[in-house]
Amino acid sequence: MNAIGRARWSVTAVFFVNGCLVSSYLARIPSIKVEHQLSESQLGIILTLFGAAALVSMQFVGSLVARSGSRRLIQVGLAALPILLAGVGLARNPVQLGIAVLLMGLVHGAVDVSMNAHAVAVERLRKKPILNGCHAAWSVSAVLASLVSAAVTRAGVGIGAQFLVVAAVLLVAGQVATRNLLPPEADRSNMTNGEQRTGWKSGWTRPVLIFGAMGFVVMIGEAAVISWSGVLLHESRGADLATAGLAFTAYTACQTAGRLIGDRLTERYGAAAVFRVAASVAVIGLAVVVAVPVWWMSIAGFGLVGLGGSVLLPLIFSAVGREGGTAAATAVSRLTTFTYAGVLIGPAVVGWIAAAAGLIWTFTGLLPLLAGVALKSRLLTRRAPAGHVHATNLTSAAIERRT
Repeated sequence: MNAIGRARWSVTAVFFVNGCLVSSYLARIPSIKVEHQLSESQLGIILTLFGAAALVSMQFVGSLVARSGSRRLIQVGLAALPILLAGVGLARNPVQLGIAVLLMGLVHGAVDVSMNAHAVAVERLRKKPILNGCHAAWSVSAVLASLVSAAVTRAGVGIGAQFLVVAAVLLVAGQVATRNLLPPEADRSNMTNGEQRTGWKSGWTRPVLIFGAMGFVVMIGEAAVISWSGVLLHESRGADLATAGLAFTAYTACQTAGRLIGDRLTERYGAAAVFRVAASVAVIGLAVVVAVPVWWMSIAGFGLVGLGGSVLLPLIFSAVGREGGTAAATAVSRLTTFTYAGVLIGPAVVGWIAAAAGLIWTFTGLLPLLAGVALKSRLLTRRAPAGHVHATNLTSAAIERRT
């Protein structure tokens, strides 16, 4: 296996380790609330600190990647995140908890951008899609981490003990995962001499804004399903509480399955065709949810939303990475800003609208937004300019000579 092939599996492993780290924290939030005796508003502040800190760090990571390469940032980030996770578990009061969560959010934001930028670089050099596989690894690790957290919680294991063990294991796993990442030249393989400008004001190109808006809509839809699908099933479709949880299960399982086959489908049929069909499947699934007043049909509808939506964000990341006119890492950081904004505000916006119009009408309002995203599928047929292709070929050859 050549260097680029090894890098493909290395960056996939990075996604897996990051998913384990973040999901281990998220799965124990109810326990954190109880242990620190937090009110709903206090917990809301803690949760906001993580997302807001990640958003802030994302504004500066693109320039750091352009200077130092994404490999170094990933290595440092995957060394720091386990330590900060242990800090969250060992916090003795809400102030210490808030500081640990804030720092964890800052580092996670940097790692999130860096690993997506590195995956884009590997995909560009490999000339075959890998983003869906990377995001599938994150989804699988999130499910595994959630199951482990549920088991240790049921066994009475404390947050501190669990996070210390998880931190120790993932600290080693993270450094092993990064061993075969590409050198810094890979992150510069799509830049020409006139594209070296960095900083938080750079990267806001028209393609990035368009793809960012598409990613924003996709993530609002995902956040709405994750946060409100069970409530809709229980309150609007008459399902009991145990059954209501199956909406999230169906969504997550189908999303993971879609991402596992997404790269193969993209390689065979092309990004634009896969994106168009997948977005249409998501629209059909959402239409079933809002139009058919039967709980098991709603579960099936949420499954279709997960299946169709599974490949949309990875394909958008790939498209941004191929776009000329700016460094890929900077473009990815701007795109991630849009997607995180969708995750942060999506549940709240759905709640506000649902309070006035009801959940069914609120989810109905997402239909034209997702349909609009599907209509933009033609944008994914764009190719990088010739200068960028030449730079990519030179970088690929240089990397192979070094190994």
